[in-house]
Amino acid sequence: MDQGTTDTIYFPVASSQDVLTGILRAGAQKLLAQAIEAEVDAHIEAHKELLDERGHRLVVRNGHKEEREIQTGVGPIPVCQPRVNDRRMDEHGRRMRFTSTILPPYLRRTKSIEELIPWLYLKGISTGDFSEALISLLGSEAPGLSASTVVRLKEVWLKDYKTWSKRSLADRRYVYLWVDGIHFNVRLDEGRQCILVVMGATPEGRKELVAVQDGLRESEQSWRELLLDLKARGLKESPKLAVGDGALGFWAALRKVFRKTREQRCWVHKTANVLNYLPKGTQGKGKGMLHDIWMAETKAEAERAFDLFVQTYGAKYPKAAECLLKDRDVLLTFYDFPAEHWMHIRTTNPIESTFATVRLRTRRTKGCGSRMATLTMVFRLTQCAEQHWRALNGSSLLADVIRGVQFVDGLRKDAA
Repeated sequence: MDQGTTDTIYFPVASSQDVLTGILRAGAQKLLAQAIEAEVDAHIEAHKELLDERGHRLVVRNGHKEEREIQTGVGPIPVCQPRVNDRRMDEHGRRMRFTSTILPPYLRRTKSIEELIPWLYLKGISTGDFSEALISLLGSEAPGLSASTVVRLKEVWLKDYKTWSKRSLADRRYVYLWVDGIHFNVRLDEGRQCILVVMGATPEGRKELVAVQDGLRESEQSWRELLLDLKARGLKESPKLAVGDGALGFWAALRKVFRKTREQRCWVHKTANVLNYLPKGTQGKGKGMLHDIWMAETKAEAERAFDLFVQTYGAKYPKAAECLLKDRDVLLTFYDFPAEHWMHIRTTNPIESTFATVRLRTRRTKGCGSRMATLTMVFRLTQCAEQHWRALNGSSLLADVIRGVQFVDGLRKDAA
């Protein structure tokens, strides 16, 4: 049997993470380069038929731009972007230019970094601890992310938030609203215990952040102040439907400010509240029966499933049945709206998913955070998330909702 030679390679324990980070960076650099090259190739291919009077292409490659570094979640990555010579002219006689959607001009840090800073703040990390937290996450070679940089970013975001919170709403209309009161690890100033968030669906089906304000225990007065502020800034048309948790003081405020707006209780919140009154061994079956209600094809079927749940658990667990019964009508409002919209309006998921990783309802850090800094961070985090919100299914049906067309079990009444 041949005697092989074995060489042992030692990786110092202290640097093993750096080795892995280096591999991740190299992979990220390669993938980014490939993506940018493919984007340029596609752009040139799309315009290959465009020729000048001598038969030469108007859109061609022209070497590479100067290398630059992009800050990413795995540290700095060098990028050498292809250069495109585009000799087309627009209608005003100006030279047209190719702009990468993957790597826009002057980009120096990925969006994930801009999302990371408000995320850390809402988790309870103070400004003074940001440098250490960022080094732990991005490595010691991440320049431009010092405490002073964070402070400058916060100042810019604060200015943006103040401008945004005073913007005119005279040209805006929202068909649907989603509302929630959210607690974070940051403990706000005395009495201001949560952040009130409002999102809206435009007539075109886009989701937009409408309002971010701090509130006093999600009280009616806090919500009333918020809604009156929206109205004072020009939001005159009542939304057709509002979706939220039944525990909010929002509903009493809504009935006084936007009287015509209908109410839909969030099924995610309601399910959790009802299950709290059932023993753990019963919760699985109970959750399935609740699911049968809000997933029923028609309101009649939902009513039957509703009655079955109450009959099944009403005797042994009356609080569970009462919790469900008290919001019966407003839990089934969605049946009077287009079926294509049901998945959007049965829950407050648009808000829940945005803050799922940073919200905390039961406990907060001992340190007191700045009221405006917290509002700013919530605003900034939501702005980042807003770029990824998708349009509503069946957006064209929103015009019917605005006109007051009646829907029965999700279908137009004249077609039902």
